[in-house]
Amino acid sequence: MYTTHPTRGENDLNCRMNVEQSPIGDATAADETHLKALVKFTALSFRTPRPVPFGALIVDSQSGETLMQGRNAVAVENDPSAHAELRTVRLACKKRKSYSLRGYTLYATCEPCPMCMANALWAGLDRVVYGATIEDANRYCRQIQIPAAELARRSDMRCAVIGPFLRELCNTLFDDPRMQQAFATWGTRKETA
Repeated sequence: MYTTHPTRGENDLNCRMNVEQSPIGDATAADETHLKALVKFTALSFRTPRPVPFGALIVDSQSGETLMQGRNAVAVENDPSAHAELRTVRLACKKRKSYSLRGYTLYATCEPCPMCMANALWAGLDRVVYGATIEDANRYCRQIQIPAAELARRSDMRCAVIGPFLRELCNTLFDDPRMQQAFATWGTRKETA
């Protein structure tokens, strides 16, 4: 679903993930407002038969005007690439009639996976601000253990990665009982021994 607006230590591989991320001090009051709004938007999916904890929002970095927001639709679209960030970038580019999102910031309820972070880099986004971490998501569903900041650092494309920011709030999306029930039906659910 999309809407447009006019106006820890160790992972499951038992290896350290020592990747520096941008200090939370880089986050602004506007970042807090946008991420809180995104959490509310994403939580609306809990009223549907297929709730998701993954949401994305793209705003103009200067004016703060919303360009596009969306949620994960992997199950709805039967498309493993239908992550919230990737879908939102696609639609934002179509709306702008440009492959470039230079001058825009991407907000995500969870740290972008490598596919989504690479897409953010290719789109030329100025910044990525995220809430929950890949490790947080990995408690419930499979993840590729490459932090977004590491991917950005290994690229010759510039994009500030800020997070985790409002991590506890974003984790409420994962911890919600309706989401817990949904995780049990996911093909990518975390397997327990």
